[in-house]
Order: sequence, then C-alpha cells, then structure tokens
Amino acid sequence: MSTPTLETQTYAVTRADLVAYAQASGDHNPIHQDEEVALSVGLPGVIAHGMYTMALTARAVATWFPGAEVVSLGCKFTNPVVVPADGSVEIEVAGEVKGSEDGLTTVALTVTCGGQKVLGMPKAVVRADG
Repeated sequence: MSTPTLETQTYAVTRADLVAYAQASGDHNPIHQDEEVALSVGLPGVIAHGMYTMALTARAVATWFPGAEVVSLGCKFTNPVVVPADGSVEIEVAGEVKGSEDGLTTVALTVTCGGQKVLGMPKAVVRADG
C-alpha cells in the first residue's frame, strides 16, 4: 500500500503578517519586526515567529483534513524564516500520510522556506469526524 502524498500548501509571509501575529499572540520580541535588532543579535534579518510558522503548518493540516480534530501537532524550530522588508517569503508545507489506526491519522510534514527545512520532525495526528 502506498502512502498518500498531500498537495503542498504554500503561504506568503510579509512583515505586515508578523505585526498582526505579534498583536494576536502578544509576542512583541523586536527580532520579528526590527531589522537592526535582528541583525544585532546575529540573525540574518527579521524572522517570522516560530509559532506563526507552526500555525501555517496547522492551516495546511486543516486544509487537507477539513472538519477533523487536530489531536497533536509538534516540531522543533530548526531554521529561521527571514522575512524581507518589501514583498514576501513563501513557506511550503508538504505532507504524507504515514498511517491510520483507531480513527487517528498520522501525517509526516515537511516545512520549507527557500528550499531549506525550517521545522524539524514536524508531525500531526488528526481524528476525522464521525
């Protein structure tokens, strides 16, 4: 039996998205909005919040499994998503169903930006309705 590959989801991230996420989450760390601060602490530029990247991953899971309950979603933050001052950067979320048992489906995820993995070992477990 082959493992189904899910359609890759792509999300554009802008600095305005980071400002909106900071407002919603309460995470106002300046590395997510101020180029000078980000560079001063050794980052390559303003970076997306790790939890925002993870939220986009959750959005992909919800797109693939509409109406399903996300039982768990986990990852390690491995590489920053650098967001340019002008324009956007794209985050791609790919998934592969690894198995289903007792009504739970396990999905192995690959989350990349510019061809580089930005989340380590991302995995979701969903429970379909009914």
